[in-house]
Amino acid sequence: MGLTENEAAERLKTEGENVLGDSRKTGPLKIFLGQFRDIMVMILLGATVISVLLGEISDAVTIILIVLLNAILGFVQEYRTEHTLEALRSMTSPTAKCWRDDRLTVIEAAKLVTGDIIEIEAGDRIPADCAVLKAAGFFSDESILTGESVAVGKTAGSADDTDNSLNKPNVVYCGASATKGTCRAKVIATGMRTQMGRISEMLTDIDSEPTPLQKRLAELGRAVAVICLIVCAAVFGAGVLRGENVFDMLMTGITIAIAAIPEGLPATVTIALALAVNRMLKQKALVNKLHSVETLGCTSVICTDKTGTVTENKMTVTELYTAGCGHFFSGMGYRVSGAVTKEDGTAVDTAEEKALAEALRCGVLCSTAEINAQEAPKSRNRGVLAGKGEWKVTGDPTEAALLIAAAKAGITKESLSESFRVLEEFPFDSETRFMAVHCSCGGEKKMYFKGAEEVILPRCSRYMNESGRAVPMTAAVRRELEQKAEDMSDRALRVLVLAVCTSEVFAPHCGELVFLGLAGMTDPPREEAKTAIRKCAAASVKTVMITGDHKKTAVAVAKQAGLLKGGNAITGAELDKLTDEALDRDIGKYTVFARVEPVHKLRIVRSFKRRGEIVTMTGDGVNDAPAVKEANVGVAMGVTGTDVTKQAADVILLDDNLATLVDAVEQGRCVYANIRKFVRYLLSCNIGEVLTMFLGIITGMPIVLLPVQILLVNLVTDGLPAVALGMERPESDIMTRPPRRSGEGFFAGGLMWKIVIRGIFIGLSTLASFTVVMRMGGSLEACRTAALITLVTSQLIHVFECRSERKSVFRMNPFGNMKLVGAVLVSGAVLAAAVMIPQMQVIFSTVAPDMVQLLTALGFSIAVPVLSAIINR
Repeated sequence: MGLTENEAAERLKTEGENVLGDSRKTGPLKIFLGQFRDIMVMILLGATVISVLLGEISDAVTIILIVLLNAILGFVQEYRTEHTLEALRSMTSPTAKCWRDDRLTVIEAAKLVTGDIIEIEAGDRIPADCAVLKAAGFFSDESILTGESVAVGKTAGSADDTDNSLNKPNVVYCGASATKGTCRAKVIATGMRTQMGRISEMLTDIDSEPTPLQKRLAELGRAVAVICLIVCAAVFGAGVLRGENVFDMLMTGITIAIAAIPEGLPATVTIALALAVNRMLKQKALVNKLHSVETLGCTSVICTDKTGTVTENKMTVTELYTAGCGHFFSGMGYRVSGAVTKEDGTAVDTAEEKALAEALRCGVLCSTAEINAQEAPKSRNRGVLAGKGEWKVTGDPTEAALLIAAAKAGITKESLSESFRVLEEFPFDSETRFMAVHCSCGGEKKMYFKGAEEVILPRCSRYMNESGRAVPMTAAVRRELEQKAEDMSDRALRVLVLAVCTSEVFAPHCGELVFLGLAGMTDPPREEAKTAIRKCAAASVKTVMITGDHKKTAVAVAKQAGLLKGGNAITGAELDKLTDEALDRDIGKYTVFARVEPVHKLRIVRSFKRRGEIVTMTGDGVNDAPAVKEANVGVAMGVTGTDVTKQAADVILLDDNLATLVDAVEQGRCVYANIRKFVRYLLSCNIGEVLTMFLGIITGMPIVLLPVQILLVNLVTDGLPAVALGMERPESDIMTRPPRRSGEGFFAGGLMWKIVIRGIFIGLSTLASFTVVMRMGGSLEACRTAALITLVTSQLIHVFECRSERKSVFRMNPFGNMKLVGAVLVSGAVLAAAVMIPQMQVIFSTVAPDMVQLLTALGFSIAVPVLSAIINR
């Protein structure tokens, strides 16, 4: 049986090893050096060199430390993403039980070749794509490839079948795991030719692109570079025209240009993003890549999986129909609470409802699953179960759903253990599609059946009525049951038929069964997901559901979750018929994509991106990894997600909850708004400083501020206040605004106008303070001290104005951000020390101002926000 060692060796030479191919790796050094390609970083590096040449060593050290901090953070984030394919490769099985030379031997999975015959049993990781030759109750968990959470039964097919397309009943796939039974299979694809290999190939074809924030910061860097050149040239030209020394004016121009650089900006951005990451972590969202925090804020489309994200991923029996009577179960998922009621809402007593009680007993006995409550239920009577927490479930989720439904009616394995004993079992099989157990009950022996409606119902010749008697199945009753089963299926419920027969011998294929009930179960939508979807709609964020489930099931869940308002559903097969142009034109019409494969998910994400949307994609399985990596923001599930998807993702939801993702979008919007706030603040302040120096030079005034005083200004205003501004809470209406457009400039909404006007006011007020004190007869040191006080104080007042782009400083609560208040107080204390403490006066060339000089300086500082409020009213 199988190949000979010689045949296998020859094929191994031709086909290569059964491993996933190497991706385009980037070395650590290249990743680190890549952090210095940013325009703002290049400007800062240039400023470092010039500072050293000018002898400003402290400036140079400060700037280089900022640059290195950002480079190290960026390196750590990028290096982590390079592990995606390594995690993918590690998922392939290391060994395989293979027939070689008519002997079953264990070999390295990497040595498998097409034509090898292998043996697989429950618990094994499947090492290659294989055609099933023989199967005994074999089930495979293919969720990492298909996204479907239910294990798939496999049946034997043709030994000559070499087609390894997804979703084939006679093919097992590399990376999937065996959950039940045994299987003999023939290898038909290895390495990059497997379905896992094709996904790996998709990942290597996806190139990273800059985030919107990185693009905006690059735009800002270019603007700063131009401003620096203009300032340097203007100062140099003005000085030379006045007859100043050419070299001195060149150095002065360069000094002022360096003052124009907001050297604190990269560090402040990094700190703001890091603080947002910490806030998101508290909300159960773990961020892999810093800049993805801001990208979340401009998300315009969220592509979400169904199972476990929109739904709870916990099968729940919602109704059980016995002949002529419906019974309904409250309490969704695995919660240890719920009730059983009739159609009129009255509680059910299983002592009176004989058919219901027998149906629930059937569901309990015909099960290999187990449920255990972490805390014992408080009461269990008359169809009501009261308790806290959730059941701990082991085994098949469908069987667990039946156990939980029975527990709500007071029927459990424990309560049946004294009177019922399972003698034999016929396990569920994908071919027979039913399960049966043979039980002894007192002096009587029964067989209980659970299975598909089309398999079990035709075998039922009788049904149990409400009093517990088995009566003949009439044509009318059969039609009623068939219609009820169809109605449940139309509502996307999974339907199982429960039946029983009395038999001394175990005969699982018996044809004289007594119908007990139709159990309808569903994976219910999360309540918080419904709220999150409504919140997204209010924020003009489109939510679409992408799933491998059937269209009918997906549509039903989407309706319950509120996703199908004004949208349609489309399947993967229907997508295949559309060209890229047609898909780009029509994709906005759809909110549900059903029966999709990995290539479809990737195509959907790319289509939205071509339309200019910022796409956030959630996923948990390996099948999701390419689309997760392609999206502007990839989001992995922390509980059910595979290592591959987590490595490919930018964000990991630790609770697999869509509501957590929407909260993260809110944080993303907040962090971008805060970045705009402190960019506004830093640039306004720097423009004020540059204008003060520039106008002083061209008007023939003495040097208004000395270099050491400019350094003090930057130290006091560019540090703590800017960081504290980045900690501003989200404004109340932030999730009622539409997301910003992907091409929107950083200074959109008149921000540049606000920055320039405020910078001019700061510069003019500082010059005015200097001039007035000079005319009062103050010394040059007193004039510079007054100018220093005005410049710093006006900037510290301005930081409160920057808390909102929509409100003036007089319409905001000044204590709304206590960290900002604290930062301003610290900065104010540093300024006071610089002008009042004798030792500090020597360092910064200041003098203690008299009362008139102090009031003059403070008066010009306060005049600035008053003028701004009047202009922006």
